Amino acid sequence: MARRTQCDVTEGAQGRDPAMPDPLEITRDFGREAFGEDPDNYDTARPPYPDWIFETLATRCGLGPGCAAFEAGAGTGIATRRLLAAGASVVAIEPDARLAAWLAERAAGPKLKVVNATFEAALLEDAAFDLGACATAFHWLDEDAALAKIARALKPGGWWAMWWNVYAAIDLPDPFHEATKDLLGGGPVQLANGVGGRPPYALDVEARQAAVERAGAFEDFRHEQSVWSVEFDPDQIVRLYASYSDMAIRLPDDRGRVLAELHRIATEDFAGRVTRNITTILYTARRRG
Repeated sequence: MARRTQCDVTEGAQGRDPAMPDPLEITRDFGREAFGEDPDNYDTARPPYPDWIFETLATRCGLGPGCAAFEAGAGTGIATRRLLAAGASVVAIEPDARLAAWLAERAAGPKLKVVNATFEAALLEDAAFDLGACATAFHWLDEDAALAKIARALKPGGWWAMWWNVYAAIDLPDPFHEATKDLLGGGPVQLANGVGGRPPYALDVEARQAAVERAGAFEDFRHEQSVWSVEFDPDQIVRLYASYSDMAIRLPDDRGRVLAELHRIATEDFAGRVTRNITTILYTARRRG
């Protein structure tokens, strides 16, 4: 597991409510190694991405047999396996050695190459790929530098696609979040979740579009999203929250206490059934020819 140190959190005052104390932001370096302690739990606890993501990649972005793709921050391969199943050859880049080894073993095959490196350090041939992808991980990268590298790696006319499952839905009630926000508050946070009045990183369409436009290499920027829900029992909700970076960074005793209380709330206050809303959002853009 990535061990928490003083360097794993930074002051995150930008864009905050001046009446609120500065949050401690989980650093990019910690986030890149926050999920490898228990890959089995991560892979089973996280809900899969909706089918429409991969249907869109197939109809718009050329996903299918013969497609050469790379994936940034592949993790345990929740998205990677869908790309492979569609017929693509995939270079899966994962900075955490434990996750990279897990993925290489579970999804081994002639169409998969797993690279254990940060996206910045990974060697990608210029103009060699039809599709670049990133699933619920792009917020751990330096956006502008990553988009410049992505543009170099894509063939002219190739597609960039990034998507997230966000455990929230604007304008929909979220009783479990309300019941647990005091319990979960006060510790280091991933500012990509949205604090100080800012929207979550993934749902900030204006900011994501501005970054793609700054790269100066893309056209036909599009985004679409859907809202759906998943029901969890108390054990499942604990496994889900245990897979989060802001839980991994807690000291073991505190983490155990918080997870136990989440289980109690789910059991006693929600009669053993917790519904979480999920917003899935997809961004695509085409490399200019």
